[in-house]
Amino acid sequence: MRTLDQLKPGEKGIVGYLHGDGSIHQRLLEMGVFEGSEIEVIRYAPMGDPMEIRVQGYHLSLRKNEAALVEVEEVP
Repeated sequence: MRTLDQLKPGEKGIVGYLHGDGSIHQRLLEMGVFEGSEIEVIRYAPMGDPMEIRVQGYHLSLRKNEAALVEVEEVP
């Protein structure tokens, strides 16, 4: 498995596991990032951080350190 921050724009993945605890973990769950959800990386900001993803039908911006907590299984 790879982490979400390792995917390139246009790549998709299925969330396999969320690392971390406390407020960041809870925040990700509230935004729809949970096991089994499909995520697509849309783009990275010009300096590489944050990144824009599509999850549960809407666009979301995440910092790379937050995205590194999300393990994803790539889908073709």
